[in-house]
Formats: sequence, C-alpha cells, structure tokens
Amino acid sequence: MTEKELQKLMDSMTLEEKVGQLVQCLAGQFISNEMEMTGPEGELLPKEELNRVMGSVLTFEDARQAKALQDQHLAADPKKIPLLLMLDVIHGLRTTYPIPLAMGCSFDEKLMTECADMARKESAACGVHVTFNPMVDTARDARWGRILETCSEDPLINGRMGAALVRATQREDLSNPENIACCVKHYAAYGAGEGGRDYNTVELSERILRETYLPAYKACLDAGARLVMPSFNSLNGIPSVANQWLMNDVLRREWGFEGVVISDYNAVGELVAHGVAENLRDAARMAMEAGCDIDMVMNAYYLHLANLVRDGEVREEAIDRAVMRVLRLKNELGLFENPYHGADEEKEKELYLCPAHREIARRAAEESAVLLKNDGILPLTDGTRKLALIGPFAEERHLVGFWSRPGAWKDAVTLPEGIRQLKPEIEITTARGCGADIGDTDESGIAAAADAARKADTVILALGEPEYDSGEGRSRAELTLPGPQMKLARAVLKANPRTAVVLFNGRPLVLTELAEIAPAILEMWYPGTEAGSAAARLLFGEANPCGKLSVSLARGAGQYPMAYNHPNTGRPKPEPDSQAFPFTSCYLDMTNRPLYSFGYGLSYTEFEYQALETDRDRMTPEETIRVRITVKNTGSRAGKETVQLYMRDRVASVVQPVQQLIDYKKIRLEPGETRTVEFEIREEQLRFWSFDCRHISEAGEFEISTGYADHLKLTKTFRLEK
Repeated sequence: MTEKELQKLMDSMTLEEKVGQLVQCLAGQFISNEMEMTGPEGELLPKEELNRVMGSVLTFEDARQAKALQDQHLAADPKKIPLLLMLDVIHGLRTTYPIPLAMGCSFDEKLMTECADMARKESAACGVHVTFNPMVDTARDARWGRILETCSEDPLINGRMGAALVRATQREDLSNPENIACCVKHYAAYGAGEGGRDYNTVELSERILRETYLPAYKACLDAGARLVMPSFNSLNGIPSVANQWLMNDVLRREWGFEGVVISDYNAVGELVAHGVAENLRDAARMAMEAGCDIDMVMNAYYLHLANLVRDGEVREEAIDRAVMRVLRLKNELGLFENPYHGADEEKEKELYLCPAHREIARRAAEESAVLLKNDGILPLTDGTRKLALIGPFAEERHLVGFWSRPGAWKDAVTLPEGIRQLKPEIEITTARGCGADIGDTDESGIAAAADAARKADTVILALGEPEYDSGEGRSRAELTLPGPQMKLARAVLKANPRTAVVLFNGRPLVLTELAEIAPAILEMWYPGTEAGSAAARLLFGEANPCGKLSVSLARGAGQYPMAYNHPNTGRPKPEPDSQAFPFTSCYLDMTNRPLYSFGYGLSYTEFEYQALETDRDRMTPEETIRVRITVKNTGSRAGKETVQLYMRDRVASVVQPVQQLIDYKKIRLEPGETRTVEFEIREEQLRFWSFDCRHISEAGEFEISTGYADHLKLTKTFRLEK
C-alpha cells in the first residue's frame, strides 16, 4: 500500500477498530498450544470480539498455527487488516545456538550474523513477523537471571552484537517473506535492578544512563530495528512504559525513532502495582501519553482507550499516530499482499535441524566456550581409553537455555553422544553423582561417582545450574554451584586428579573453590543444540578454545554489581590486590578483583604480544591515530585470538573508568605466524558524558593498552589537543 492508501484505511476505521490495532493477545486465547507464559493470563474477554479487532498476537508454535490465527482473524475483521505475529526467538528457533551471554564471549559479529541468519530463516518459515530480539541490557550483576539474555557487561560488545543481529534478521527488504522485524529491548537499564532482582527498581544518574546503558539500544536502532520494548522496571521513579522523558524526549525526539513501541508482558497493567496509576484506565492513559503504541496481553488499551478519547482525556490524534505506525510496519512486511508472509510447513521441515544449521550451531558453541583454567589436562590425548563422565550434567539434554522453543532440549546432543560420535573407541562410564537443584541435599550417588572416577584414565566432571535456574524471573542471591555439586567435585578430584570440569550454566557462577582444586575448567554456558558435539571437539582438541569472557566472574556474590570499567576513587586500593589496605576502597575479606577478568580466556596455543605502536603521539579532533599491535602464535597449534584495545582518559572533568574497551578484532594465526592488527582511534571514541550531560571530549593525555581487563600491557600515551 502507498502512504495515501494507509491513511485512507485508517480514516475508514472506527475508534474501536483503531484501538484494536494497539491490542496484542496471546495466541493461546484462540488456538490450543503449549507455549509458556511469562506473566498472568489476564481478564478473559469475548474472544470473538477480540479476534475481530486485535492487531497482533504472540506465542504461537508453528506455521500451521500462524496460518490458522491469520485465517480466523481475517474472516472476522471487516477491514481485513492482517495480524502481526510475534515470538521470542532469542538464540535460535528449532536449531538453537548458544545463549547471548555465550555469544558475547565469541567477540565475533560475523558469527552472530551467521547464527541470526539461521534463526531468521527458521522463524520466517514458522510464520514469525517480529522477534523480541535483540536484548542488549548492559548487566553487571550475575544475580540477575536475565544476564544470560544479554551479550556483555560492556555496552560496546552489546551494541555491536545487537546491531549485527538486527542487520542479519531484517536485511534490506522486510517484505521478503524470509525476513522478519526486530524489537530491541528492554529500554532502558533493565539490567541494573537493585539487588540483582528481576523487575526491580533502577536508580541511575542521567550521565551514567547515557554512558553505560543507552548506547547499545541506540546502536540497534541505528542498524534499523523497527520496534522498541520498554523495560518492566521503574527508572528514577517512573516505570519505563510511562516514562515520557525516556520514550518521547530521548527515543522519539532526540534519536528520531519512528517505529513501533510495544509494552512488555502486562507492563501497562503493572503501572497500578507500581503505584503510579490508580487503576487500569489510568494506566492506559499514562502509557499512551508516553508513546507506547501496543499493549501486550492484559487488555488495558482494549478496555479503556476508546472511552478515554470520548471523555477527552486522550487525544484521538495520539491514537492515530500509534495506529499508523502499526499499519506502516504491517505494510513494510508486505502483509496486506501476503498475510502469511513466510509461513510454510514444508520449509519448516527442510530448515529445522538441517545439517547446515547444526554446523553453524556447533561452531558457535565451540567459539563461545571459554577455557578458564588448564594445568595440562586438556586437550585429552589418545592415552585416554577409559573415560568417566560424572556429574548432574553428564547425560543431561537440557542444555539449550531459557527462551528456547518448547521441546527444543530433546534435540540437544548430550556429552556422551558427542564423545561417542567423535571417539567411538573410548570406553565411557557415566555417573550422575548428585543433583543440581537449589536446595538439593541428596548425596547418595557421590561415593559411586568417586569409585567410577578412580577406575577411569580421565574424568570429565559436568557441573552447572539447571536450565531454568537462570532466565526471566530467576534471580539468585547465592551464585555457588547449587546442590551438593562441590562435595561431588571434591570427592571426584580426590579419587582422580586427572579431571577436567565442563560447566553448563546461564550466568557467571562463583567458582572460587573449584578453581583452586580443579586442574582444568571449560565454561560452555548453555551451548544449544550441538552442546555435546562442541564440547567433545573442544575436550579432545579437534577445536581450539578461543572465547574471551564478556563478563567478569566474581570471587563472591558480595562483589556484585561489578564491572571491569569501574571508575577510580580518591582512595584506590594499592597493589598487591590480594591483601586489605585500611582506609582504601577495599574489602577486608576478599580482593577487589574478580576471579576471572573481562576479556580473559585461554587457548591450547600461546600468543605473544610483541609490540604496540602508534603513528603519532598527538591528535586534534579532526585527526586519527593509527595503532598497530603485533601478535605472534608461539605455540604448536593454530588458534584464534581476540586482540583488545583499551583506553584510559588520565584527567577529565568527571571521574573516568580505570579502563575502557574501545575496539577489538579477532584473528586466526597458524603456529609461528606473526600478524600486525591495526586500529584507528577517532575523537568520538574519546568522548564521555559530562556532569551536565553533554557528549564531549577534552584535551589531555590518554593511555592505550592491549591485553585484557586487569591485565593490560604494552601501554602507550598520546595527547588530544584542542
């Protein structure tokens, strides 16, 4: 349709029909399915009336259901306006790739592009028009379960990975049936909830909000994301869905966003629970005034918007603007011509779990795994003939993570399956040992597990946290391995020190004791469909670990929130960091530093950083500085290394981070190969948000370094002159 035709369509609609376009319902209200809900069901309203006017649905299962929903609606709607069909496709649809937190550890936008492209194809065939992805909430507290859904504690990584996902998912032409629209979430600062509790209050200065939390959302919008989802939390006292400064001033006016804003699940209704709206009618008014176009699930708009307009409390022009944004998105997707878009049962069969998609998922799992420790145990050698797979995750298939499709875990490759496929000659013994649930006290299998370990050449100890202990609504106060897993680890390691630990988890865990006693630890996160295949290839050296931590791993939960790029204080703790210094910013009982730092990760080969050079030591705002970092693979295996470039502003008008990642590049080096990696520093990379919230740079001295956080080396300085 042309813009003129869309306007004519809207002009022909009644007020109730307009409001209907702003209403999103659960697919389960109209068809039977098994999709999980992440909130209350809401008041049951006449489904015939809803079906006639509603504008969108979410949580359907497949192409057959997508077509059925569309057919039911079009038969009931006199205007024949097609539905928008939305779904959470966070890390793959049927073929799942690693959780976003793991993908962040790959430091690889090209890999994210491949994974998102795979998910796009499967989602389009399923009938999806909009995915609630990417989630780019910067998170510095592992107690928050949804940290698994973001890529990093660092806004640069979140922005780059999120933008790559948007470009791969939407591509250039949304009307192409194979392309779908992205909804970036959760705007804003959802990952900063107090105490690491989901949905909790956020209090931030505008300067920190702009410095740390807003850049990743903006990067995704610059990449073309068509929708934005406000966050559940209140921000400085105002829930995001009703925050006019956040939604109208920043998002619409400052950033120029013209797309659709959709509430999160019942977020409009929850304005009453927040205590800022007297009732559901009041909540509907507040959300509409803040520019929220679509009300997800709980019917606040459906029940009250039309009357609010008739009573003069909401202007019909506001409704018209929201409706036109929704109609434009439907038109851009080509739904008026093809309401099914890409829904195709035959393509589903062709694409789901196809060899090409499994290969992408396996490679992503390999490249996002982080080797945390290795005292010569890994990779396993040909001398391993008897292998004991021990632990609650030794034969587990629930390794795909939260937000995976219902039943997707059934397609996951287990550890023994992956090892048998790769090394059929090895004799494998398995023992669960203990449970892994929070509060589990059953230790009855530990003695048998230790006996199995004693009889084996080598032990793989598979530990972690159950799949649904991290994710939305899954906050934890303690971050040690749940259940009696550490008791199992002690017994197994005592029985056979030749033990490598493999971790499956959705958040950074506190591994302080495990790191002291285990000779090797491989962090796999939730790797997805090809979990066991990827783990086997990594353990036996068919693949070389190359992941780097995109979040710091704390020594204790009491260190949270923490981030590598924290500002300095007037009384910084001096070296050595391992001891307490009274009257400095430190803990008496624990070092300030994390157990494993942001940017850290081992390999089966060694990389030597030989030089960091710049082409000048002074620059003006119009100039750039070229940085050259020379790296050599001094080991005996080919491997990939992420070369990280950090910057520090020595003196500024507001306190600056002690270090800040400003760029990175991933390279592959053959044994003995040397390569020089080039970066370009521009003036905008030196900017910060001033006390009065101006984005500025200031003349002065800057340090640049390489290495990884807390372990920087090859430092050079330069001056910005103005």
